[in-house]
Amino acid sequence: MILHLSDPHFGTEQARPVRALKLLCAELNPELVVVSGDLTQRARHGQFIAAKNFLDSLDCPYLVIPGNHDIPLFHLPRRLWRPFYRFQQCFGSLEPQIETEHFFVVGVNTIKSHHHTKGSISHRQIEQVAQRLQAAPAHKHKIVVSHQPFITSPNDSEAAKDIPRLMLPALKRWTAGGLHALLHGHFHHSAVYDLNQYYLLGCGHPVLDIQAGTALSHRLRHSLPNSVNVVQDDLTVLRYDYDDPQGRFIEKKILWQATSAD
Repeated sequence: MILHLSDPHFGTEQARPVRALKLLCAELNPELVVVSGDLTQRARHGQFIAAKNFLDSLDCPYLVIPGNHDIPLFHLPRRLWRPFYRFQQCFGSLEPQIETEHFFVVGVNTIKSHHHTKGSISHRQIEQVAQRLQAAPAHKHKIVVSHQPFITSPNDSEAAKDIPRLMLPALKRWTAGGLHALLHGHFHHSAVYDLNQYYLLGCGHPVLDIQAGTALSHRLRHSLPNSVNVVQDDLTVLRYDYDDPQGRFIEKKILWQATSAD
């Protein structure tokens, strides 16, 4: 299973959810933790160190990619010339790859220094990710991680501006390479969509767009609690919400139920 969390925004994290998430990870013992960006609030050195220390404390493999908050906002020279310096100091590759028992996961960096929130994917990235997916073992679920989602709620037209440039060509190319799901954050709410249906990809299985809420930050939206997703071995997706009276993340909702046909 994958424990999928996003937008912890270290610098705005809350101590009780931090402890609760460590407890949840120990209970679930996932084969991989994925963080789909915005590890920090303002890309400060201390915030990256806090994020790394937290992830190291989980004592299981993890894969992280940057979000738009992980590059400097106010220091313009650093934002333009070395936007990912501090991220790479702590986490290395901007586009990591990891293979586990059930999953083959590839990160793609959709953050560009000249954009504030909008994502972007290049033709080079599309082809590189496609080659990785095609080389992956056929029996494993192939997953791509990016910060910005590839689809938004039909009721949220404002959010649609942040969908990455070249999203549709990327989706079609990666689907041809066997893509099963994408993991995202950015909007601070959880959702799952079948992109095969929305974009008429003609694929023989669902292609899931799995979006996570904010895991640890007090920067909550739409009166939603802190939450994380659990992606099970069959791609069933569960949402776990933080319950403050219990001081725990508890299973709240099935976001996607896999079927044998999937």
